[in-house]
Amino acid sequence: MSYRGKAALVIGAGISGFAAAKYLAHEGARVTLSDAKSETDFEKDAETREHIEALRAQGISCVFGAQGEELLAGVDMIVLSPAVPERIPLVRAARARGIRVTTEVELAGEVARAPICAVTGTNGKTTTTALLGNLLRAHFAFVGVGGNIGVPLIEEALRIPAEGAIAAEISSYQMEATAHFHVHIAAELNVTPDHIVRHGSMEVYRAMKEKLFAAQTPEDFLVLNGDDPHTRGMAARAKGRVCFFSRLHPLPAGAYVEDGMLVIAWDGVRHELIPAAELGIRGGHNVENALAAAAVAFLAGVTPAEMRPVLRDFAGVEHRIEPVRDINGVRYYNDSKATNTDAAIKALEAFDGHIVLIAGGDDKMTDLTDFMNLVHARVDELILVGAAAERFAAAALDAGVDPAHIRRVGYDMEAAVRTAHDLAHPPQTVLLSPACASFDMYGGYEERGRDFKRIVNGL
Repeated sequence: MSYRGKAALVIGAGISGFAAAKYLAHEGARVTLSDAKSETDFEKDAETREHIEALRAQGISCVFGAQGEELLAGVDMIVLSPAVPERIPLVRAARARGIRVTTEVELAGEVARAPICAVTGTNGKTTTTALLGNLLRAHFAFVGVGGNIGVPLIEEALRIPAEGAIAAEISSYQMEATAHFHVHIAAELNVTPDHIVRHGSMEVYRAMKEKLFAAQTPEDFLVLNGDDPHTRGMAARAKGRVCFFSRLHPLPAGAYVEDGMLVIAWDGVRHELIPAAELGIRGGHNVENALAAAAVAFLAGVTPAEMRPVLRDFAGVEHRIEPVRDINGVRYYNDSKATNTDAAIKALEAFDGHIVLIAGGDDKMTDLTDFMNLVHARVDELILVGAAAERFAAAALDAGVDPAHIRRVGYDMEAAVRTAHDLAHPPQTVLLSPACASFDMYGGYEERGRDFKRIVNGL
């Protein structure tokens, strides 16, 4: 598609918006970048300031503050950043005028020459995508890894030639305004309640996940978690060939665990990979992530022999059950990426109890029953931070947690870590797994996790 001479409005001053604006300007479009924040809000963010200066040097207009309908004058298309919901008045006005609304992800799909292997799900996306990238590198000379994993997908789509492959992490936010995004292999890891405030209901949230495979053809593949009823049911709406994975049951075809061994069975041939115990990442949820990544890689052309050393060597990603340090026989783990209860449950299940847990933050108001029941079973000391602390404490008491083992430390990660340090002794483990977003105290889960590691390494 040609954008020469078109007028494009990109909404959202983040890495996705910056990448889309640069691409469209390079293609000859007249581009304006708009963000509802004032420009002074970015003064302390040197990286964002550099991006804005680079855009202006490229001839891109950058407009900050109130987003009135005057921004739509003469505009042919709008590109939404993931953080910007479709429901904002400016986007509603654009749709009423018949202006195309799209996303950076959709632009990436238009220009990609290499096949895209995309991963979505409530939890496990980043780990699975990073592992998939490593598996693809074992076979392809050119591999891109982008999307919700920190690198704009359009940059990787432009960089990787047709003979390569692209691993893409895709969130529900990225799919909200995306209409025609085609991926050769799509993987749906799981669907549990999350981002309901953004999407309005579990049904809409699941529909956003399903948009990932809506444009597939019979020549494409859909990898589904057969252990999750929400994803298992997606097979009925698949246009491509379905490959299930299961940690719990052997399958006639797909990726599964049998007698402790990771196996792929496809087209009548059974391939053994490695024992699950030899995976470089720990926890039952990571067995699922490894099965999903292996299934996608296999369908993309990676051989079992190429996969085995990668599965053994992959040690995980930052902020997901990330080992930080041993202090006096106590191991500290950073699981800041656990921004919902389901992710935190998976982290608790990865340990054999005796956990000193730091939880809390920006409360997503999801049900806490299952999470707190597991806290009661596996956590010795519960340390609560941030805006969610009072609700979490009440739910812990309802689950039978002894009030003597619940501590609130306000909005103070330093106090949380030092309290954990004072309490913990072998064989206990200190785990930051918040089950909450971070925006009450930090700019994102990455900032929260790095602050935790800074404090732990300073003990």
